[in-house]
Amino acid sequence: MSFAFSDDFSGWPPEKSVFPVASIDLRVLAGEHPYHLQNAALAGENWKHEISAKPELFDGRMVFQHQLALNDGGISGRGHIIPFSTFLWWRKQAERRGGIHLFAFGIMISSDGAIIAVRMGAHTANAGQVYCAAGSLDLDDISGGRCDVESNMRREVLEETGMDLGDAAPDTTYYASHFRRTVTVFRLFRFALAADEMIDRIAAHMLVAEDKEIAGAVAIRSADHSAHPYNVAMLPIIDWYFANTKDG
Repeated sequence: MSFAFSDDFSGWPPEKSVFPVASIDLRVLAGEHPYHLQNAALAGENWKHEISAKPELFDGRMVFQHQLALNDGGISGRGHIIPFSTFLWWRKQAERRGGIHLFAFGIMISSDGAIIAVRMGAHTANAGQVYCAAGSLDLDDISGGRCDVESNMRREVLEETGMDLGDAAPDTTYYASHFRRTVTVFRLFRFALAADEMIDRIAAHMLVAEDKEIAGAVAIRSADHSAHPYNVAMLPIIDWYFANTKDG
């Protein structure tokens, strides 16, 4: 099958809408990402300012998409490994041209219908923001030259919250949304635990976690955009989820 790879999202559903995804195939190509080659010096200067304000930041390696295709309901991608510092520079730009950030949410749903999210610690790049436990695709998520999105979801949720998505019942369908050249892929994982119990378990994990990225957990029970300082990627998801939940 021939895929129409591009970086302009032509033919995609509108921004901030949620749509089902039939498949995800993200290839990681050899060599440097063109955006990194063109902006490495600027990104390096910006990084000095970033770590001056937040010394705990780590310039790790992550997968950054060059082009994407949406064909027959499936997302295909071509990406490269870049430094986190290059990504931080890219996301500061008004147009965000030259690349696409695709990441995944493994969305925890409690037995009483709440979305369980986290509030990021003050020392992180997204300080104070509320969103579902997640992290950019990185070297640990690459197998056979492709990104394993499901593995990324499980690893990030476990590291940040101590919750194992293997203990939950996953919905069969992946969904996606996009805004400002960032694509959010997500899947719902339904736990047999009430929201309060899940939050208590996450609080206990925070006491022993090696990487203390989060400042706490929250139960999202409505689509009220003002309820928490949400990361913008969460807004289409909570609108969609509570519009399609009987109790919402």
